[in-house]
Amino acid sequence: MSPKLKNQFLAVGALILAGAALLWVTQSSLGKNLVYYWTPSEMLAQGNKALGPLIRLGGVVEGGSIHWDETQRILHFRVCDSENTEKVCVKVQSTEVPPQMFREHIGVVIEGTLGKNALFTSKRLMVNHSNEYQAPKDGKLPADWKTSVSESAPAAP
Repeated sequence: MSPKLKNQFLAVGALILAGAALLWVTQSSLGKNLVYYWTPSEMLAQGNKALGPLIRLGGVVEGGSIHWDETQRILHFRVCDSENTEKVCVKVQSTEVPPQMFREHIGVVIEGTLGKNALFTSKRLMVNHSNEYQAPKDGKLPADWKTSVSESAPAAP
């Protein structure tokens, strides 16, 4: 067998092997390990498909919806598509202590599952924030720069 023919057989063999590997990846259970990122309206539009799998839900925390039970460490709030009047919202329950930057009208990404009772249960809560630094306004003291959830939100009823 000539070296040229041998190289052609090796090239064809490598292509077949690469194709088989690609076919295996696309047909395996790789899709079961994906985490979807949806807004509240996209998630609710999925119907029963959204019930059960791990989902990343992104939106804005609705004003006046935060209820933090410090004794049981349970946080209840609503996440909406946006802050406009025709917003779609989802009730969220989180068992994680919220990040210090968590507050009303801030973008959040929460990871969890949607239950049949339309309650999104989360164990991971992340806040969206810009990476732009803004200097404090004149007359503001360092103690005024930060507020926590326990100071800004009423306790759960």
